[in-house]
Amino acid sequence: MTTKRTALSLLCSVLLLGAGTASALAAPIKNIVLVHGAFVDGAGWQPVYNLLVKDGYHVTLVQEPLTSFSDDVAATKRILDQQDGPTVLVGHSYGGAIITEAGNDPHVSALVYIAAHALDSGETEASNGKKLPNTAHPFVKTPDGYLYIDRKNFPADFAADLPPAVARFEADSQILTSASVFTANIPDPAWKVKPSWYMVAQADKIISPDLERMYAKRAHSTTVEVKGASHSVYRSHPREVARLIENAAQNALR
Repeated sequence: MTTKRTALSLLCSVLLLGAGTASALAAPIKNIVLVHGAFVDGAGWQPVYNLLVKDGYHVTLVQEPLTSFSDDVAATKRILDQQDGPTVLVGHSYGGAIITEAGNDPHVSALVYIAAHALDSGETEASNGKKLPNTAHPFVKTPDGYLYIDRKNFPADFAADLPPAVARFEADSQILTSASVFTANIPDPAWKVKPSWYMVAQADKIISPDLERMYAKRAHSTTVEVKGASHSVYRSHPREVARLIENAAQNALR
């Protein structure tokens, strides 16, 4: 009788342990890392940051230097190394290329692309932009190989749905970006092995919405589209962006 009771007790313990493990795997991810794109810094994420923090998430921003692709990936990995568990890694625009590489980090459980590049091996942002061109004015290049958006074109091209004063400030506070980042190649894209979510900005002039749709379809991403949204969708539609990120956090481990 004692032996039977001991065996039954062990069986119950195993079942409870299994149930606990399943419950833990299904629990929402609490760590979120936000990666900005070219020409801007992390401050534009603040409306999304505020919403996510209010909902109980631990949110960290990457301030990449935009001096080279390897420097920007390294800056992202430094932040990922600070996370204490599974993490949703989010990238806007060029930030999508960064998370496609840095997303191979073991901390990362899900990727979220916000009007962003989700490159495959052998592709670059520059080459894909030729296949499906955008409708923005060409970038301006400095003598030492950095790019920026002509300040008079910035509001219409990058931030058409932001208040004019905000768009003008972004134009004047641009971070010049090394032209080399737009020709970076990613040998092992993380979206091939990790679940992804994608937001298409339907009025994007910096990245063709059709290119965004191609990225999302190819990666089998959970996809939403935002009507009338410019490339600055992460600032102009923070609630929709936060909702998509939270969807990823709640479903990535299920």
